[in-house]
Amino acid sequence: ISTIRYSIRTARYRLFDRSPSQHTLTHKQANVVKESSSTPPTNVPSVRVPETTMKLALFELMRMNRICRMVLATCLGSFILVIFYFQSMLHPVMRRNPFGMDICCRKGTRSPLQELYDPTQMEYSSLALIHQGRRDQVADTCRVASASSRKRRVLTPADLRHLVVDEDHEMIYCYVPKVACTNWKRVMMVLTGRGKYSDPMEIPANEAHVPSNLKTLNHYSIQEINHRLKNYMKFLFVREPFERLVSAYRNKFTRKYNTSFHKRYGTKIIRRQRKNATQEALRNGDSVKFEEFVAYLIDPHTQKEEPFNEHWQTVYSLCHPCHIHYDIIGKYETLEEDSNYILRLAGMGDYLKFPTYTKSTRTTDEMTAEFFQNISSEHQTQLYELYRLDYLMFNYSVPTYLKLE
Repeated sequence: ISTIRYSIRTARYRLFDRSPSQHTLTHKQANVVKESSSTPPTNVPSVRVPETTMKLALFELMRMNRICRMVLATCLGSFILVIFYFQSMLHPVMRRNPFGMDICCRKGTRSPLQELYDPTQMEYSSLALIHQGRRDQVADTCRVASASSRKRRVLTPADLRHLVVDEDHEMIYCYVPKVACTNWKRVMMVLTGRGKYSDPMEIPANEAHVPSNLKTLNHYSIQEINHRLKNYMKFLFVREPFERLVSAYRNKFTRKYNTSFHKRYGTKIIRRQRKNATQEALRNGDSVKFEEFVAYLIDPHTQKEEPFNEHWQTVYSLCHPCHIHYDIIGKYETLEEDSNYILRLAGMGDYLKFPTYTKSTRTTDEMTAEFFQNISSEHQTQLYELYRLDYLMFNYSVPTYLKLE
């Protein structure tokens, strides 16, 4: 600003072709002006401005005018950028997904929990009744199990490692391996990513299982845990227990790439359950038979040694439905319908759809029956006892292929 003022003064002085000191009248000229104000003094020379000086002065004024406009435009642009920066900090970024839909935070002011238990909600009344029946089934089973057991267990933060928290949409998802948990983790990454992701299927499967990509409930304080369990909508997905078990076996013990499971569990199972095992089988652990896997699960020493791996652990032990009240209990058999119902409750039904399952190698009920053909009725009965609560709690019938004692 000081530079602009100085340049303007300089331009004015150049306009009259004299220095600042020349603007003062001489004593003689001053007397002439006092003597006659009506008659122009004849002895005072007239001031003539050379043409080149005038052009230079006008050019200087024009240049300073351009500088002023540039400074003003720069200030205005900076001000606008500052406004946009603070808006982006206060509001989530919106991105376009491949379907032309905006992914952002929950629409509206009501939480999914309020939407679910809204008595005036007519649009989802049939689904609401289905899920009410599933909640009642869990509550009744827990009541019976509690009455017949003397054990009273209190949950610790370590028990909450499978509960994924979505703060933006006020939801908690308990993931169960082998029940579409990879796709649901992808969806949760879209919901919690603040615009980082738009299409769930663009997220690689291995990235969906990186623990740091999703926040779980065990990372909160006790007070924060209780607040979220009370005020957030909680949901999980379940599957026919033995179908899920066969799916876990096929994925972890019949795929050559799962060497970590072969080394950690396969070698142990073969050593305990196979007589006259070869050194190669003991070393690699990649040839576990389903009968050996079942014998390992029902062996009393197995759970005394360490808890079941999450892929074949019961839903009862992973998600603790007798301690945590789940508002939505989705089923693998109605996966797409239940998933999109949850997304609609979260206000995201028009923006995000659950990925359609097109995998042709999925484990079916018929396939599960074939795996159980070589399992003795004694082992079938013992295995059913391990998963009995999951069968009762989630209203699955005893499979017709079982020969229970």
